[in-house]
Amino acid sequence: MSVRILPVAGDMDVARSLVSLLSQLPEVEPALPVPDTTALLDTLARLSAESLDELPEVVLVHERVGPVPALDLIRDVVRRFPAIGVVLVTADTGTTVLTAAMDAGARGILPLPLTYDALAERVRAAADWSAGMRRHLSSGGDPYGGSGGRLVTLTGAKGGVGTTLTAVHLALAAQASGRAVALLDLDLQCGDVAAYLDVQFRRSAVDLAGIADITPRVLQDAMFVHPSGVCLLIAPAEGERGEEVTDRAARQIIGALRSRFELVVVDCGSQLTAAGAAAVELADQALLVVTPDVMAVRAAKRAVRLWDRLQIRKAEETLTVINRHSRGTEIQPALVERITGTRTARTTVPSHYKELQGAVDAGRVHDLDAKSTVRQGLWALAGELGLVKVPDRPEGRRRSRHGDRSTALARRRDKGDRGAVTLEFAGIFPLVLVVIGLMWQCALYGYTYSLVGNAADEGARAGTAAAASSGDGAGACQAAARKHLPGAWSGASITCGGAGEVYKATVKAKVPLFFPGVDGGWTVNGSAGAATEGER
Repeated sequence: MSVRILPVAGDMDVARSLVSLLSQLPEVEPALPVPDTTALLDTLARLSAESLDELPEVVLVHERVGPVPALDLIRDVVRRFPAIGVVLVTADTGTTVLTAAMDAGARGILPLPLTYDALAERVRAAADWSAGMRRHLSSGGDPYGGSGGRLVTLTGAKGGVGTTLTAVHLALAAQASGRAVALLDLDLQCGDVAAYLDVQFRRSAVDLAGIADITPRVLQDAMFVHPSGVCLLIAPAEGERGEEVTDRAARQIIGALRSRFELVVVDCGSQLTAAGAAAVELADQALLVVTPDVMAVRAAKRAVRLWDRLQIRKAEETLTVINRHSRGTEIQPALVERITGTRTARTTVPSHYKELQGAVDAGRVHDLDAKSTVRQGLWALAGELGLVKVPDRPEGRRRSRHGDRSTALARRRDKGDRGAVTLEFAGIFPLVLVVIGLMWQCALYGYTYSLVGNAADEGARAGTAAAASSGDGAGACQAAARKHLPGAWSGASITCGGAGEVYKATVKAKVPLFFPGVDGGWTVNGSAGAATEGER
């Protein structure tokens, strides 16, 4: 398979030398050299639009190319087309230049004047790296859809559920933690990000729609840096112009933002557009904002099904955020999760509109009081999503006094809690033993009463039968009664005798104390009678 190589050189002599030597390399397909950075980026954009397979494997960049400096060009090409191996052609092969080229993403440097062996070695190394990268990227995802920062989209189940407010505060929370954050308003007809943050700016996302090469400078000119530090790319003031941001334009804009920022938060509004669909499809995390009411939940279910039918995103890959939540409402997160088929965020945003009204009316939601429960809920949501950067503590560094004090207090509190539980258990344990002992003693009392009653009944029956046949009713009565008493109760007193037509037996036994055989001092009497048998 031949290696396609695209030279970039403003110096015609260098361009001719490159083409001449490249044509001598085996299995190499050199393209006509392009004279400047603009022509290169336009060529790559055109080739990628036709087919990603049409992109060259290697790009050779001369050090004196313009108007964009060579290192900036290399950095831009690598970010936008990560599977292309870029080589810097330079007369300065010192350590400083080599390090700068490597930092920009080049696969090596080619020294001037050009030699066949050096060119063959650098081209082959860059081509092999490009082939391996393309195999790796072809396993999934779109390698030209933009790489780098994390992309989080927010879509409203319907209008008025608080999508823009949520997007703004997620961006503010991430920026406050030290991340470089961009907030993109893709609600192109009704976007309110600028109004919520008190921003007036003439540039918008539409200004980037018709640009094939979104360079860092072009992107910077189109964005507004808010005093909070969040960089804003707002919706156009004329809503009808939103149609200019197509699917392809949205992908280019998002790719450019992801290459420059750690986090890109996108407000997609509540209406599905081509730009919004592209953003949701590319998102690392797609959030669906709902309120706990029937209409919003139904709209969320429709949106999830629509995304699935259009193969934008599956329900299980979507996270639902519940705004204006209260404990008293009938619709709780578990029900929303079951109806929509999505996962719901553990953090819910409480329903306290009075806290928001002043900030929203003034168009300064970034000035919302830090003690506000709504703000705390939104920033807690940012923490749950992992948007807030947690500062790393270098190994070996001692904890701050505040951290040590907090840890010590926490440990002391834990020990105190465990000690209190131990003391409470020690205090109640004797009472538990007393109750168990009383219940056991009552059981023994009842069991003794049952035994003497049964023994008296059996003795009376045996006595009346023996009295009728042999005349020794008392002996038979006592033997039968004693037979039905366990050994621990064998010392019971048994009295038998006739009284007219009824033969009676009385058994008196002592109730044991906790254990059978231990005299408890209580006596239980059991009496029974049986009719005396006679001749008829």
